[in-house]
Amino acid sequence: MQSQTSTTIKSNRLTTYIVIAMMAGILAGYLINTNASPEFIKDFSPKIKLLATIFLRMVQMIIAPLVFSTLVVGIAKLGDLKTVGRVGGKAMIWFISASLISLTLGLLLVTITKPGVGVNISNADVEGAKDLIGKTKEFSLDKFVEHVFPRSLMEAMSNNEILQLVIFSIFFGVALTTIGKKGESIINALDALTHVVLKMVSYVMKLAPIGVFGAMTGVIALKGLGILKTYAYYISSFYMGLIVLWLLLLLVGYAILKKRLFVLIKRLSNPMTIAFNTASSEAVFPKLVEEMERFGCNNKIVSFTLPLGYSFNLDGSMMYMTFASMFIAQAYNITSITDHIGTQIAMLLVFMLTSKGIAGVPRASLVVVLATGGMFGIPPEGIGLVLAIDTFCDMGRSMTNVLGNALATVAVSKWEGALES
Repeated sequence: MQSQTSTTIKSNRLTTYIVIAMMAGILAGYLINTNASPEFIKDFSPKIKLLATIFLRMVQMIIAPLVFSTLVVGIAKLGDLKTVGRVGGKAMIWFISASLISLTLGLLLVTITKPGVGVNISNADVEGAKDLIGKTKEFSLDKFVEHVFPRSLMEAMSNNEILQLVIFSIFFGVALTTIGKKGESIINALDALTHVVLKMVSYVMKLAPIGVFGAMTGVIALKGLGILKTYAYYISSFYMGLIVLWLLLLLVGYAILKKRLFVLIKRLSNPMTIAFNTASSEAVFPKLVEEMERFGCNNKIVSFTLPLGYSFNLDGSMMYMTFASMFIAQAYNITSITDHIGTQIAMLLVFMLTSKGIAGVPRASLVVVLATGGMFGIPPEGIGLVLAIDTFCDMGRSMTNVLGNALATVAVSKWEGALES
């Protein structure tokens, strides 16, 4: 009990430090943006962002071994293929349902609020969009399949291809389960690896305030607070959508957990704060594993469900895809999309497929919007309209991804009777 209290105090202290770092970063960025020369700002912003890069890369080095070890051990501990199929089936029902709701909600809200109508398309960040356009030139069914199925475990790990790691880990875990006692030494070794990596997490997370300060200083110094005014309606419309999505998720969470939902939210305050300030849901995956087990979720359910969730259940990102694509369509007055429900539904379903496994891809949501939107006539240069404020939207959708995956893990644990009270 004393150890748990000490952990909670440390977690709350880290959250406080992160919030302080965020405010300090905004202030420092504003002072530099308003007082320094454009040449200095252009040189300074990428350099201060290196603090955030260091933190994120430290987290990324942990992701691959943690996903592999936790998922394999989780499958092995489930005991048999029947249990794996049952738990996996329940998780996929949640993932698909949540994804469809998120995509549909984004589509409905952007259609109602119409933030793209009347937008000056000359504000598009054309130069910044060129980099993203280059990433989608080779997008095809062949490339999509290659992105899903690994050619090499080492290659998937080195590139942090989470979906490829999930595919390999499932096959490896299932094979390990079928060989019985011969695989026990491997299971024990991977279980020990999980604990070692989670210990590394506690060290890396101490760098979170420094990373947050660098990220906020860099983006405010470069863009200034004025960018928030320019896109105020777009940002507020999107965050209104996130609030509605949150209410739906929390309503379902309350139906499952009752008053324990408030305990869960308290547990998630630290991971969600980090996700918000770093604009990366991937950054808190290791921390989320710890918090879900402390909340009472069975470790084998956590080990199995969370890695799957990071490939199939990114609720905030899913909502943003339909929101951003329809915003661009409205700005360019593409009536073949904005005035046709059938086209919108088709685009929604394509997003369901093309968005899988995007957690480890930088600016993943925008890349998917580019690749998928092109199939429906959305101009590639249109992505420049949302590029300038993508970081601010990414903060909200990353935090939402964390909440969605936490609730999915709790739900599966509850359905399996593996949630401690």
